[in-house]
Amino acid sequence: MVADPRTTATDERLDALTLPAGNGWLHAARKDALGRLRAVGLPVRRDEYWRFTNPAPLVRVAPAPDAPTQTDDPFDGVDAYVITIDGDRLDLPDGAPDGLEITTLSKVAEADIHWVRDLYGKLEAAGSRPVSRPFAMLNTAFATGGLAIRVMAKVSRPIHIRTIGGTDPILHHVVKVDADAAVTILESGTAGARSNIVTEVDVADRAAFDHIRVQGPDHARHVNTHLFARLGTGSAFKSFTLSANGQFTRNEAVIELTGDDATAHVAGAAFGRDDLHHDDTVFVIHDACDCESRQVFKKVLRDGATGVFQGKILVKEGAQKTDGYQISQALLLDDDSVFLAKPELEIYADDVACSHGSTTGAIDETALFYLRSRGVSKRVATDLLVLSFLTEAVDEIADDGLRDHVGGLMADWLSRD
Repeated sequence: MVADPRTTATDERLDALTLPAGNGWLHAARKDALGRLRAVGLPVRRDEYWRFTNPAPLVRVAPAPDAPTQTDDPFDGVDAYVITIDGDRLDLPDGAPDGLEITTLSKVAEADIHWVRDLYGKLEAAGSRPVSRPFAMLNTAFATGGLAIRVMAKVSRPIHIRTIGGTDPILHHVVKVDADAAVTILESGTAGARSNIVTEVDVADRAAFDHIRVQGPDHARHVNTHLFARLGTGSAFKSFTLSANGQFTRNEAVIELTGDDATAHVAGAAFGRDDLHHDDTVFVIHDACDCESRQVFKKVLRDGATGVFQGKILVKEGAQKTDGYQISQALLLDDDSVFLAKPELEIYADDVACSHGSTTGAIDETALFYLRSRGVSKRVATDLLVLSFLTEAVDEIADDGLRDHVGGLMADWLSRD
């Protein structure tokens, strides 16, 4: 009998890992995730949601041999409470903002009763239906590093999670935003040559969660992230990711709106060159009335880079007055780059306003000629047009100061690329 390649690859990957020792609820959650992973197996290229992206860099036992270069802090100058994850060491500085409770996953593992018990692996498991998320299951089973963050009030300063080291880290963060509370979380850093990061976010009634993530601009890295969120009544969720270069990046988001009048905005701006492969896969589930969701993704690709967008809006029966919007666009700066898109709508309610669109094109030669005719060099003119193209995604950042900061960072990286 010929061995099933999926089973063989899954067994090899799992044999190289050790399930963390322990008893109690966390160990039970890990065993449950491992059981679910063994049942579905790690993905192969023929799987529906991996047909545009070869999962091999994430499946193989050894990570990429090239270590990513260390980069400057992209949020330097932002007044934030900085948490540094350096390999297996996690630095929690003194002076946490009021209304915030922060601990580590290793500390949570020692507690018989903890609020994380109701969330760890629960949102991930829900987000793996109907589409399985095998690498998120692997993360839930084997993660030993990560943060548990509880937000109990409106936190005035952003929380910056900065990861600067590690070999092949598996990190799992759990965030609980209590009713009427609000927080902004910044995320950056280089987490090893290959990284697997899962974040589960529970946003209670009338609460607000803002998330800004920066990936890059180092080139030699393989990144796989999952963001699972559950939204209560009248809550607000916003997530924006800026990605530059990176050999292989797959960012997945599964957002479930379970309370009426909730809003969820997910956006991303990506640019890269050469053998870059960048994949955004988003699944938004409307399961309540009068909710709004937006997906806005822009990619700029050159020198043979590949960009992927897979976005779905699922409106369940009874989720009336849903307003769902999705747009994915790519700007190709040469004939060798490729953009692959799979927008989807699945609607079971009859009083909704949902739309999606996807476009791919080259740079506007008329606009380029206009700028060059006024003495602007071709390189600078191209950068200006690229920044203009990416603006719609960056505008999804709610805070004016952080939006300007990310825009400046993007301009600086483009000028150096």
